Amino acid sequence: MSKQTYKVCFCCRRRFKMAVAEAPQEIKTLFRKYSENGMMSAVHLQRFLVQEQKDEKATVEDAQAMIDSIRHLVVFHKSGINLEGFFKYLFGDLNPPLSPKLGIFLGMGVSDLCVLWEEMRRMRLKRVWPRIMAKPTGAPWRIEFGPLNPTHAVHQDMTAPLSHYFIYTGHNSYLTGNQLTSDCSEIPIIYALEKGVRVIELDIWPNSSKDNVHVLHGGTMTSPVEFIKCLRAIKEHAFSASEYPVVITLEDHLTPDLQAKAAEMITQTFEETLFLPDTECFNEFPSPESLKRRVMISTKPPQEYSKAKDVKNDEPQRGGKDSGDEEAWGKEVPDLKHSSGAEKHDLDNENDNEEEDEDEAKKIEAPEYKRLIAIHAGKPKGSLREALKGYPDKVRRLSLSEQQLEKAALHHGKDLVRFTQRNILRIYPKGTRITSSNYNPLLAWMHGAQMVAFNMQGHGRSLWLMQGMFRANGGCGYVKKPEFLLQTGPRGEVFDPKVTLPVKRTLKVTVYMGEGWYYDFPKTHFDQYSPPDFYVRVGIAGVPADTIMKKTKTLEDNWLPAWNEEFEFPLTVPELALLRIEVHEYDMSEKDDFGGQTCLPAWELSEGIRSVPLYSAEGVKYKSVKLLMRFQFVSP
Repeated sequence: MSKQTYKVCFCCRRRFKMAVAEAPQEIKTLFRKYSENGMMSAVHLQRFLVQEQKDEKATVEDAQAMIDSIRHLVVFHKSGINLEGFFKYLFGDLNPPLSPKLGIFLGMGVSDLCVLWEEMRRMRLKRVWPRIMAKPTGAPWRIEFGPLNPTHAVHQDMTAPLSHYFIYTGHNSYLTGNQLTSDCSEIPIIYALEKGVRVIELDIWPNSSKDNVHVLHGGTMTSPVEFIKCLRAIKEHAFSASEYPVVITLEDHLTPDLQAKAAEMITQTFEETLFLPDTECFNEFPSPESLKRRVMISTKPPQEYSKAKDVKNDEPQRGGKDSGDEEAWGKEVPDLKHSSGAEKHDLDNENDNEEEDEDEAKKIEAPEYKRLIAIHAGKPKGSLREALKGYPDKVRRLSLSEQQLEKAALHHGKDLVRFTQRNILRIYPKGTRITSSNYNPLLAWMHGAQMVAFNMQGHGRSLWLMQGMFRANGGCGYVKKPEFLLQTGPRGEVFDPKVTLPVKRTLKVTVYMGEGWYYDFPKTHFDQYSPPDFYVRVGIAGVPADTIMKKTKTLEDNWLPAWNEEFEFPLTVPELALLRIEVHEYDMSEKDDFGGQTCLPAWELSEGIRSVPLYSAEGVKYKSVKLLMRFQFVSP
């Protein structure tokens, strides 16, 4: 691989020298600082981990275990590792960007983790993680190997009410593609659950003979799937990625007799897993911890079935233009600064057709269906301002479209924050998103909305932000809301999303180099006649004051680009800041090619030099593509 040849025409070829992955100068300097006579011992490595990687609890034993774990990658020396070994460790899988102390093997020391990693390597286990069982002090770890289960990484308090968490939420979870003509299937539901999604939405309708229940997007040409198939898929895969509760939101268009049949299907499918509330309405939602491995139903109380099949208000509007992802990987995420300037609108007279009046709904109902509802959805009579006042003696779920949220944020921002401290707010995409595109979720999170419903089949930058948020807390699908969204002052004052706060911390990001494209892409994928010309876009998605994107220089004809550039990002609300990273290949004549992306919760970043794996536009992790980066937090 010392030279690479590209064919320009039948008689002409171009040759390019192939670079060898070499440690950046800063890493060479650090190695000299923490080594002796060209070798880094366990004692030296432990000092590096504490002082540079900010891992204050690292021990010499931990460092020795790390050295042992890379023994098979380099020429082994009894006294420690050389520069090559140090570089391979920093650019390897044992040095992830999200904090190990919050990471996948909570409760394990670094040395235990390294021993475990070596065992996995020996057994050639790739797409499995070990399930770590409790062990007495001094006893060996009891390990069971099974499918990826990141709930071992959960580190946040999971005993607060559900309303205190952002919850990974799907929209029209049964659709395989666009909102108008795609097939309905249980397959997208399985995919979503395996990615950690915790809220699954099903639209339930009578079948053509009115004797069974189907799932489909009403008023469209989508083909139906049987309700029972969706329920069985949820039962089988609900807890494959997380042990925390799954919520099924039902958009109900059934007659009372079919409601009774649906209730029977739900009860028989989930059996003991189904959560049945003791009371009609909660005074406070239960906690995710108390609901582990349980399935909950959320819908409005049963209403009269309309033979006309009135469609819900997020039905695609065929005349509108889809403002979503038009490019291969999607348009840039909409700027919240522009959204906040929405025209003034009288929300007090605006009805939300998706939420029916509860009193009317209670007149016609199937009691066996009604008793399944754990999270009540609905809208009281009157204005949105009144709805956001909530009830002192019960909690509920309210749904708003993304447009309604923008207008509500403009006029009732603090009311939204106050409402979401006890109640659940669900946001769903507007009806013109017929290609299953998505919107900027930050406006909803800034106002405390828990269920920000996304089309999981609609790939693009907005979905990357959603995936980044829910990489936090071990990928369990529940992320604790920042305390400022939950606090109430002595006079009832709450956080005001419109206020620009002072800078709390500055995140310094250094982009050293990247590798792996040569192995994961065909030689001519990026350029027919030469190696690729890569550059990196790096920035923050967060509150408007923090949101920004920057880019490195473009390095021509290089499969192993070394940018060595540093960027600074002042953060006023680091608790909601997501670090965005994208790699593109410059193309002079056409649109730049996509080379990988990731999005990481800034509040869980590990400081120091880290290996950052990249993902495809669809969110699939590449086998080899990664960046070597450095993260530092500086207080003002």
